[in-house]
Amino acid sequence: MSGKNNIEELIASSEKIGTIGSPSSTVGISLDILGTAASKKLVGELALFRFPQDTKIHYALGQITEVQLRNIWLEDPTMRSLARQRGQVNPVSGQQDTHLGDMTISAVFSGENEKFEPSILGTIPPTGTFIHLVNDPILDALLARYRNEIFYLGHVYGSTPKLPLWFKHFGTGQHGAGEAYHIGIFGKTGSGKSVLAKMVLLAYARYSDMAVFVIDPQGEFSKDARGVLRAEGFPLNLSDILSKLKKRVVIKSVKELVLDRWDLFSEIIYESPFFERLSVPKGENRRIASEVLAERLQRAQITLSNLHERASFDAAWQILGDQNVQTIFYRTQQSRDRFNSVYQQADQGEFFTSFWGPITELFRKNRSGAITVDGLIQQTFDITNPQRPVVVIDLSKEMAAAAGLFWNDTIQALVIKRLLDGLTYSAENAYLENRFLNTLVILDEAHRLAPREELENEKQESVRAALLDAVRTTRKYGLGWMFISQTLSSLHREIIGQLRIFFFGFGLGLGTEFMALKELIGGDQNALKLYQTFRDPHSAFDITSRKYTFMTIGPVSPLSFAGTPLFLTAFNTPKEFLDNNFK
Repeated sequence: MSGKNNIEELIASSEKIGTIGSPSSTVGISLDILGTAASKKLVGELALFRFPQDTKIHYALGQITEVQLRNIWLEDPTMRSLARQRGQVNPVSGQQDTHLGDMTISAVFSGENEKFEPSILGTIPPTGTFIHLVNDPILDALLARYRNEIFYLGHVYGSTPKLPLWFKHFGTGQHGAGEAYHIGIFGKTGSGKSVLAKMVLLAYARYSDMAVFVIDPQGEFSKDARGVLRAEGFPLNLSDILSKLKKRVVIKSVKELVLDRWDLFSEIIYESPFFERLSVPKGENRRIASEVLAERLQRAQITLSNLHERASFDAAWQILGDQNVQTIFYRTQQSRDRFNSVYQQADQGEFFTSFWGPITELFRKNRSGAITVDGLIQQTFDITNPQRPVVVIDLSKEMAAAAGLFWNDTIQALVIKRLLDGLTYSAENAYLENRFLNTLVILDEAHRLAPREELENEKQESVRAALLDAVRTTRKYGLGWMFISQTLSSLHREIIGQLRIFFFGFGLGLGTEFMALKELIGGDQNALKLYQTFRDPHSAFDITSRKYTFMTIGPVSPLSFAGTPLFLTAFNTPKEFLDNNFK
């Protein structure tokens, strides 16, 4: 049976819900809903109509975004008055009702030589043209030639067919997009954005020649990649799935990540209680003291990797006791005397154990499984490796505390800055060597790292600047970024402007968030109305009935090449997700 005949039979057997009405345009179609379908849930449904264009048969698909009820007799003031008094006006009430719908076209296919090619809606078929509900067999027939590229994150919003998506690797050749994409996933806490991000990670992990690099400030991705499953929610075992995909997983926490820059040592010891316990408060004096100490240690031929040794601490202690050094960071004799008084009374053993050790441990190389930042990035960017890895960097406070390391938000920002600088520098070098990296970097909690407003903390502001630079420059190197954020309005405009694919979960329907969303999708009122129908997943009666809904924009589906938003309900269980993608 030919593909064309097959699609005709499938459409003929599918349910008719209405006909094309007036007025309609190539932007939006008006539906006259059939009486047999008036009681059905139609909002969000994927529908299709068949029409001739340029001597070829075409098939237009789109989602129904709104349904209206009209009864022109009851719109007359006199009839309204009667209805107010009697409740019903027979035989007008109910009998003269008409149901009208709006349908936004997202994709058009033309059938020729038993293959379906993308096309456009260049004309409007006559009124009375039947509109059918789309089902999985129809989608399978239309997209048969792309079957190996299709990936599913869930169902069409409020309906049963699965929404076909594709996540192409950034390289050329089979299943390649030929360029890197920047992706954004937005939604309130509990909207399902982290689970969706892990699904997308697995979509890209299918490609052996593509690497994934995850910067994980909260440790959520790291737990899933280790196979540590939560008792509730969506327990997706990334470790098991990546193993079946023959994808090597490299998980490094802060206790295994070797910092390798003297300026990092200077910044971290500045942030630590080390100088505070020596009566040097935060400010210019402590800044100078930190920089001078790092400089003098280098002069003494002490390396970063042996800073953790007692001999290195003794050398540092001796440097701080030098009167000439003290005059550099304390100008007045009174301040130097106060410092010396505290210095002389200090317990060196306590300083070494409680303050020096937790700092310098971050720089020690001879730790179990330890690797430098540059070494880790080099592993990730090695395009000669036939099985590129998934690398996850756990920068959570919990992991640092368990390892006995000194850690806070500023130091986390410094380490992220080091990772960003390393990624950008390595990507530039690869580009000069004509190497296309084909790598996705995933960054959780992006709104904290790159907010719209300037940050008062100098170090956190430097992270924001490094991230903005990376987003602007790395796409041409084959390095794409995926940002996961709780807010849309507070994320830096430059990042939003560089994103190509968007997923919007629940929680952006009010205030400044809604204004930012409206600006992004071009004021498409029907799409905005449909987005505002999203229900808070946590308003469900129980966990199993929660629905995680998303609106997506961008080249992420064979049904979205018209540039219109698509709506989906994510799979509710790991089994459903795995059965549809990893059989």
